[in-house]
Amino acid sequence: MVVHGVAVVVGVVVVLLTLTSALHTVVVPRAGVTRLTWAHFVWIRLVFNKVAHPRRDFLARDRVLALFAPVALVTLPAVWVTLVILGFSLIDWGTGVGAWTEALAISGSSLTTLGFDRPRGIGRELLSVVEASLGLGLVALMISYLPSIYSAFQRREAVVGGLQVRAGSPPTPLKLYRRYTRIAWLDTLGASFALWEEWFTDIEESHTSQAALVFFRSPHPERSWITAAGCILDTAALHSSAIDVPHDPQADILLRAGYLCLRRVATSFEIRYDDDPAPDDPISITRAEFDGLCAELTDAGVPLKADRDQAWRDFAGWRVNYDTVLITLARMLDAPPAPWTSDREVRVPPPRFIRRHGRRRAL
Repeated sequence: MVVHGVAVVVGVVVVLLTLTSALHTVVVPRAGVTRLTWAHFVWIRLVFNKVAHPRRDFLARDRVLALFAPVALVTLPAVWVTLVILGFSLIDWGTGVGAWTEALAISGSSLTTLGFDRPRGIGRELLSVVEASLGLGLVALMISYLPSIYSAFQRREAVVGGLQVRAGSPPTPLKLYRRYTRIAWLDTLGASFALWEEWFTDIEESHTSQAALVFFRSPHPERSWITAAGCILDTAALHSSAIDVPHDPQADILLRAGYLCLRRVATSFEIRYDDDPAPDDPISITRAEFDGLCAELTDAGVPLKADRDQAWRDFAGWRVNYDTVLITLARMLDAPPAPWTSDREVRVPPPRFIRRHGRRRAL
């Protein structure tokens, strides 16, 4: 009798934890990933990492990793359904159904509503009705979940694709400023900053409440939402620090929207960072790299401020707000090669959920 009672308790816990995971993943509009969802994504990523080995070239890895998020997302409901079946099997067996196999058959029949096995007794029949309702609810959740995922993905990629026209592939501030200067359009750059402010706001909401979106790769291998974010943030930082144009408050607002967005995405994956860095804290960009970019901008005819030292201090003071989270997310996503984003490394402690005996995280 004690064993049967324990089985009922364990079954109830399994069902409740599974439903909690489904609700947090699909319904609750708040950043945060349950342990079950974490474990599912991490273990699937481990399998993909074996195929997309770092020794392979980027295009080969990209073809493999492009399947990671869709596969993990589509198989997640199967995990929920399996756990609910197992949980109700324990409850059925603990409440007096004969053999474990019979309890499993009743649970599977009830959840899938196939009706090939019917329990005896009004109590067990009511339990089967509850299980069938939960099964239909899980299916309904996923039917409503997938369209919202792909709608957010399309909004994201429409803006990312537009950046390629202006900043090349991979996108860089140098290409963007060179093109805008060539067509005498530099004074209109602030208008695009407003668009990107809205884009970052949308990314913050969608990529924290629907964490799988972070791993959805762009339709073209050379594009990525994280390298686009790095390019436009560096462009705004240069606009506010080094480019000799009238000060544009929209660039400052864009920078704040951008680093808050990336920080909140990083927080949802438990990536650690300094949320109040000093303006003179070190960044991954060196002064020599900054001076080299300024020299190329000058050659392209872009007007620069005369005080290069102050320009560097101002640029570094903006970059320090997003430097760590930008590069860490780019490495986590195995982003395509892009200057000042995916071409360098910042070491941070691995997220708590996927820490494994001191080893580096899998994602």
